[in-house]
Amino acid sequence: MTSVAAPSLTKARAPKSPARHVRALRIWLGSIALLVIAMILVGGATRLTESGLSITEWKPVMGAIPPMSETDWQEAFAAYKKIPQYTEINRGMSLEEFKTIYWWEWTHRFLGRLIGLAFLVPFVVFWLAGYIPRALMPRLIGLFLLGGLQGAIGWYMVMSGLADRLSVSQYRLMVHFSIAVVILGYTLWLLFGLGGSAQQRRTASPGIVWTAGVVLGLIFVQLLAGALVAGLDAGMGFNTWPLIDGAFIPTGLGEASPWYLNLFENPLTVQFQHRMLGYVVVVATIAQALWLALRGEGQPLLGTAISLAVLALLQAVLGVWTLLLAVPIELGLAHQAGAVFVFVAALYHFWLARHQAEPAIRSQTASSA
Repeated sequence: MTSVAAPSLTKARAPKSPARHVRALRIWLGSIALLVIAMILVGGATRLTESGLSITEWKPVMGAIPPMSETDWQEAFAAYKKIPQYTEINRGMSLEEFKTIYWWEWTHRFLGRLIGLAFLVPFVVFWLAGYIPRALMPRLIGLFLLGGLQGAIGWYMVMSGLADRLSVSQYRLMVHFSIAVVILGYTLWLLFGLGGSAQQRRTASPGIVWTAGVVLGLIFVQLLAGALVAGLDAGMGFNTWPLIDGAFIPTGLGEASPWYLNLFENPLTVQFQHRMLGYVVVVATIAQALWLALRGEGQPLLGTAISLAVLALLQAVLGVWTLLLAVPIELGLAHQAGAVFVFVAALYHFWLARHQAEPAIRSQTASSA
């Protein structure tokens, strides 16, 4: 009787509804992704308002507490007055003006801490409750470590503007932004893969997967080009379209020496390459959708390709509008949000191409045949 009772006891202890576990993990990772998007947008506002250097020290724990008294505010302001951004640009700034830029940077850092807690606490709870599949565990740990690395790189970026520069290094800004996008993409990739059944999936043809991957790669490179534009304030000049300084291909693209520095340090070249990449992305997304339509691909693959093409076109229009008005903060943030949505759409399309779900009716028909 003992040998019969043991399996029954084991079965009784097994999770009654694994779907609940999957649903909980999806809500958790989805919430993390939304927080990361919020942090990216607040980071964009921090850059547009030149607020990133307002907090001149890195206190991962105690820094979560903002100045609580007039004395605390005066000390924070005194620290800011020692850096070149104040002495060269903002000399004479009032305490109230300093508080405005301080709160932007503090909110950005606070969101980073919040994301860490929002990840770690549920992770421990889900792990102890047995919700996390074994194969998912190392990926989640890797995601957490990537988030910690991002915090360190954020401070490394801020350090570049505290001594010899008036703003942070555009190189470090680009790296910081790229890791934020990678964290968002990795979080969503894990989210997309939760709860799927391998028996109900087929992989699209290698050509479709390769094309979707190339389009995703182009969009990622375009995001990095946009980070360089932000880092150099390259959108504040040459505010005409479709011509730049009176020409489609303006003079002065290669003024820096050696030549490759133009790609990263010449504001005219940086803006030009961002424009050209934008055109390439729009053409590539439209071409991908048309190609899939001509192949007779059905939903959801064709639908996500069309959605991506529409988003890319709208994002390009928004980019031109933002440029013509010399990057007002509202349009600048809308443009950055649009870039994130285009990236997410491209990532989901790529994921579908790799894990294309077969309709249940088709599966049943094939099995009966």
